[in-house]
Amino acid sequence: MNMTRLFRSRYLGVAARGMAMGAADVVPGVSGGTIAFITGIYTELLDSISRIGPHCITVLRRHGIAVTWQYINGNFLLALFCGILFSIFTLARVIGHLLETYPIVLWAFFFGLVLASAVPILRSIPRWSGSVVLFLLAGAAMAVLISELRPGQVPATPLTLFLSGALAICAMILPGISGSFILLLIGIYPRVLAAVHELQLLNLLCFAAGAATGLLMFSRLLSWLMHRYIARSLAFLAGILLGSLKIIWPWKLPLVGIAGDGDKLAPLMSNASPQGYEAHTGDSAYLAAALAAAVAAATLVLSVDYLGRRHRALHSQCANSQRITQDR
Repeated sequence: MNMTRLFRSRYLGVAARGMAMGAADVVPGVSGGTIAFITGIYTELLDSISRIGPHCITVLRRHGIAVTWQYINGNFLLALFCGILFSIFTLARVIGHLLETYPIVLWAFFFGLVLASAVPILRSIPRWSGSVVLFLLAGAAMAVLISELRPGQVPATPLTLFLSGALAICAMILPGISGSFILLLIGIYPRVLAAVHELQLLNLLCFAAGAATGLLMFSRLLSWLMHRYIARSLAFLAGILLGSLKIIWPWKLPLVGIAGDGDKLAPLMSNASPQGYEAHTGDSAYLAAALAAAVAAATLVLSVDYLGRRHRALHSQCANSQRITQDR
């Protein structure tokens, strides 16, 4: 009974992480990969997805469905993606409403979330060297460069939706680079969001097929890098997170001469100080509320990180105790 209860709580927790990832992925500027890293499932996610491929057919023929499901960590993936899909289909409208109604407070929350997320990643780097620092700077430069790109316009055809899904999922799985932000840059984000709201099945299937293809290919590369070059990979991911803070800075002003200046989404806006925002718009900067939201988000991330490290330490201690008992 205890094992059954533990099994259920484990995958309920995974589903909850999936819901948080789905909510983050809806926001153009926040990555679901960031949530996966914060909650300690990033490496397991990459490893599990990277096992899906043609070789699974060989495992299936030789050992059957149960062994194949266990091989790809099927329970973990099922719980996680159920949480992501549930969140996307139920929270997309809520997140959109919050972006329109309380943009500063919401962006401040995500700013604190992403800033604090860099702490556990930097702490996880096993060793520092000149090349590791260079990868950290390269990741930050990449995120800043992406933030300087301006939106384009791509027609919503089955092919473009497929390619957009593949591109978005590659960004989505990277902490700090938002898949929905990339969709916004190429001008197809409103069409994807409309397809979700209106259940346009053909468009959703094309987009999902592209996302699945991109996920299977890119996750293998990331998993390989995380196992072979962990210090440089973590430094690069931390750099992307820190560089992406430019994208999600809460106080933004319309860019002069850009179509759609009034949009509150990051690619169409330039960063400003809270005082500059108030002087330019005449609106309140909601500084106290924004600071409270950022501090609450940072506290949440650091608390989750602390509890995760404590849990891993206790688990390791119990494993060592069992090993010593068996040796006796």
